[in-house]
Amino acid sequence: MCAIPFGPGPKSYGDQRTASSPGDILFTPLSLSIKTKSASNLRSLLRTHNIVLPGEKAGAGPPRRWAPPAAARRGCRDGGGLMAARDMEAAVDLGETVALSAEPGFPAPCCPHGPALLFVKISQGKEEGRRFYACSACRDRKDCNFFQWENEKVSDARLAAREEFNRSSQPSLSHRQNVERYKKFVLLPLSKRKFCQECQQLLLPAEWENHSGHEVLTDITNAQLKRPSQILYPLENKKTNAQYLFADRSCQFLLDLITELGFRRVLSVGTPRLHELIQINGFEEQQFNVKSLLLDIDFRYSQFYTEEDFCHYNMFNHYFFGGEVAQEVCRKFLHEEKGEGVIMVTDPPFGGLVEALAFSFKKLIAMWREAQEEAHSSKEMPIFWIFPYFFESRILEFFPSFTMMDYQVDYDNHMLYKHGKTGRKQSPVRIFTNLSPSTIVLPIEEGYRFCSLCQRYVSSENQHCKTCNSCTSKDGRQWRHCVLCQKCVKPSWVHCNACNHCALQDHACESVQIGCFICGGADHKRSTCPHFSVTRRAYQADGKQRQMKNKKLKMSTIKKPSVKQRKMRVLKGKIKNKKE
Repeated sequence: MCAIPFGPGPKSYGDQRTASSPGDILFTPLSLSIKTKSASNLRSLLRTHNIVLPGEKAGAGPPRRWAPPAAARRGCRDGGGLMAARDMEAAVDLGETVALSAEPGFPAPCCPHGPALLFVKISQGKEEGRRFYACSACRDRKDCNFFQWENEKVSDARLAAREEFNRSSQPSLSHRQNVERYKKFVLLPLSKRKFCQECQQLLLPAEWENHSGHEVLTDITNAQLKRPSQILYPLENKKTNAQYLFADRSCQFLLDLITELGFRRVLSVGTPRLHELIQINGFEEQQFNVKSLLLDIDFRYSQFYTEEDFCHYNMFNHYFFGGEVAQEVCRKFLHEEKGEGVIMVTDPPFGGLVEALAFSFKKLIAMWREAQEEAHSSKEMPIFWIFPYFFESRILEFFPSFTMMDYQVDYDNHMLYKHGKTGRKQSPVRIFTNLSPSTIVLPIEEGYRFCSLCQRYVSSENQHCKTCNSCTSKDGRQWRHCVLCQKCVKPSWVHCNACNHCALQDHACESVQIGCFICGGADHKRSTCPHFSVTRRAYQADGKQRQMKNKKLKMSTIKKPSVKQRKMRVLKGKIKNKKE
């Protein structure tokens, strides 16, 4: 899984898996550049043009920051990216919801973490708020407080300073330079092979002195170099990263399943553990004929893999950081054998925008279809999408042919998503695929069984419901059928007559709003509300008046100096005059 934070959450903005709706995607790169002699000069220039740097306090103006989903952990180099569209039906704790929409032909600005996302605040029953760009990667403003109003006019000098700052935030070494370093590293004797854990970097002898005070691993073996995910620290900061790695059990199952189905190439999107397992088997077994190409946003892997084995890639905007060269590597990989025998396996961050992921995956599918003959132009590229089961409806919205399998995927460095747990503590992560469910055999020794009625493997507790004519459980427990709801529900739920649906027994009864979030109409949704564009124009026309009102209110709250403070200032002035 790639190292990106996603998803809003109430109050603390923690992880919250909330459904979102589709949208368009667009980005146009900035091409201006300036020259500075040092980082301090660059920062001074940025302050001159009122560009707020990460970790510094902004002057004023931005509304309370909603935590946006991440699209890129690293900045863009010379173009690419996305301006995603999002329409969340659920409100956060402030009684607000967030909507993103893309304007054709309008470029999205970049911060050091990549193309910014466009947001708008919407309060129930009120007009739409003013839209603004914010950092796509960082949920905490201390990490990156990039902010820009949608219609804000930015000077050429400010654009140039911003572009230079973004460029200076990129990795100091290119992928090709890292490959050359790796070639020199493997030629060193075992006693001279060192890895800096603090800098997460392979060290050559000439660099030892610069890392003398750091924690360093020594005697790095070839076996360790083939398993870089075990050397590199997982990026687990929940406010900036969320990198979890397949456990050996799940990783081996996926590889065995891929080989049994006859696939010869694997496009590993955000699955470094699976990629390295395929690489290891290719080195150790001569008859093993499966190849893998890793697309991942974690640039640290460029230290261990060549440009033909790894592409620095952002799965939320289909952006190749290596430009056309990296994109051509991916295209060539997909076009081998006229596109036959390839499968894409992806494990995105669980709070990610499903519509943004779907956009990127469809771009990869379109790239794969370029090698297909016209007679097979409607053929689908086989996909394994690893994601929690509660995103099933969102995934099916974009890929109706997908089916969710019962297999529980577990992770090494996640305290909850572990194999062997029962009840509600089971891992919620599943495999979504467009392959026929009957062809995917799940391990019987782990409790999975074949349902002859559904023609697929299911978990042992997932019993077939005669009324629904399906094995309905999603979380591994046995669900029960509710006659009033006309569907199967979780075993801990009971039917509530007040709410007219099943819920937890101690839930708070309240009327569930159905229909438009803006005007309350029951015959349409927010996205098709006839008042949507009208309220937006009215809000923007009145925007300056609200800004002036907020400015006056802020000025009125500034404390005046006390009498004692004024006397001290006068006294200091007299002393200064006498000295002069």
